[in-house]
Amino acid sequence: MAGYIGKILEIDLTTKKSNTITISDKDKERFIGGSGLSAHLFLERELHKVDPLSEKNELIIMTGPLTGTTLPGTGRFTVCAKSPLTNIWGEGNCGGNFGPELKFAGYDGIIVKGVSEKPVYLYIEDGKAEIRNADDLWGNDTYDVTDILKDRHSKKAKVLAIGQAGENLVKYACIVNDKGDVIGRCGLGAVMGHKRLKAIVAKGTGKVSPALSDEYNTLRKKLLEKIKDNVVAKSFREMGTAVGMDLGLLSGDIPIKNWRLGDHPEISKTITGPIMREKYLKRAGACFGCPIACKRVVEVADGPYKIEEGPGPEYETLCALGAMPLNFNLPLLIKANELCNRYGIDTVSCGATIAFAMDCYENGIIKKADADGIELIWGDGDVILTLIKKIALREGFGKILAEGSRKAAEEIGKGAEDYAVTVKGLEAEMHDPRGWHGMGLAYATSNRGATHSQSMNVHIEQGVTIYPEICLDKDFKGQVSEGKAEMTVKSQNMAMVVNSAVICLFITSCISMDDVADMLRTTTSFDYDKNKVMEAGERIWLLKRGINNLMGVTSADDALPKAIMTPIKDGASAGSVPDIELMKKEFYQLIGLDEKGWPLKERLERYGLEELIIKLYS
Repeated sequence: MAGYIGKILEIDLTTKKSNTITISDKDKERFIGGSGLSAHLFLERELHKVDPLSEKNELIIMTGPLTGTTLPGTGRFTVCAKSPLTNIWGEGNCGGNFGPELKFAGYDGIIVKGVSEKPVYLYIEDGKAEIRNADDLWGNDTYDVTDILKDRHSKKAKVLAIGQAGENLVKYACIVNDKGDVIGRCGLGAVMGHKRLKAIVAKGTGKVSPALSDEYNTLRKKLLEKIKDNVVAKSFREMGTAVGMDLGLLSGDIPIKNWRLGDHPEISKTITGPIMREKYLKRAGACFGCPIACKRVVEVADGPYKIEEGPGPEYETLCALGAMPLNFNLPLLIKANELCNRYGIDTVSCGATIAFAMDCYENGIIKKADADGIELIWGDGDVILTLIKKIALREGFGKILAEGSRKAAEEIGKGAEDYAVTVKGLEAEMHDPRGWHGMGLAYATSNRGATHSQSMNVHIEQGVTIYPEICLDKDFKGQVSEGKAEMTVKSQNMAMVVNSAVICLFITSCISMDDVADMLRTTTSFDYDKNKVMEAGERIWLLKRGINNLMGVTSADDALPKAIMTPIKDGASAGSVPDIELMKKEFYQLIGLDEKGWPLKERLERYGLEELIIKLYS
């Protein structure tokens, strides 16, 4: 089947044995690839029953049928497992170059089982895989590991690595691809760390060919023209994702001081896209085959926070390590971003957990003695750098923060739970639902916890793009809850397709779902059209939801934290809170969930999810 290599590497680190598995064409068409196909394998292998940090948990690395093609925005891949942070479905999506290289090396994906006695890394080249000793790599950060392995296996090799945070089982440890591209959310780096798998190296000479080459080539030219002239693409090309800082201040999008404030005069003067571009930007960077090039390559040439040329902070990091803890020192923030990349820490959960701790300190819940003698003062950047190191190495107070804000709050007690801003245990991403009510519903119902990348809501409500599949002639103003359930159902279904194909969300802001269907059809020859891919998206969402139900998720978990449901007094979203109960009721009716939050049996039958029906209803 064109678009697919036809082989998934299954490797057991306990027995040191490997084999390949294949996926039927029927399941490829139904679940596409990426996180959709990973969810199918997750259920089939009954990974909902395992402990996240046990030998039985499996790490599923999966490309999509578009990964490694020459279509725009298709350099991505996914990593999935049961999450150590949330204890439910865990999913990360990454750009860069590893996904295409894995396919060039002969595999659509990798399933890692078992636990190695000693540190190892996995080397893959042109259909062959070897487990190699990594004693000399253990204890090194992701940058050093990447350099060592590229020196060892050639600069063409692509590297996934964990840092000290993954080794030390920090619950929000991430996996880093060639230093700057990160599988950040859900703590999947800790799964690698528990398996003592320090890195994966891929190197190959293969290629990915489309099924319908003439139509494919015509489509590619059309898409590149669309993207070239699109205002979204131009904005990201000029400013990177940091463009969201300026827009966010105008719209009430940015969470400030652990979600307590809606505005702050220092942000526009210190940590925005234009300032980073003027003072620290060296050049733009791009993922494999991407015409946008939104990545920022920066350098701090001198001073106490000097860093060499390397990956710069994205929007989420500027908020999480900047606005959230009131850190308005951009060079220090760039340094904090580099430290997180090197240690292998998710900047969103890290920044949110540090801001949570500062909030608890201000309100007398955490004392100086509890924090190793550190005063957790808002805006103290050196404290932030100190805490990042303590978290990565699980030193002192860092042991508590390494568990994430929800579990840290449970351990601290004294009302600390009110200051943790999570959904299903995952720290909320950096878009404020008080400014965008549909974003609140997306946070509450997302299958991995509070995230904006599992729906298209943020694009729609901010007016960045208009999807005719959803919007038609409707006006989806941000601070309105009515009508947001229908929008969210459709936009989540779209995101499931995007994260399974696998395509960059920024590219899909420039094209339509008809285009996405054509991308899949011309690559694979499956008879996709817009309706069929949207059906696939809903099937995948329901599958992930059912998996979460098997792990204990109910309607009670589809809720927003106290901080988000508390009105703020300033900024563009002052006085606004989403009507989550109204939206949730409508959402359940539209997507087909019962009162306890389980998919209705007849809904699962409609999408052919018989195995899920057996597990949920037998």
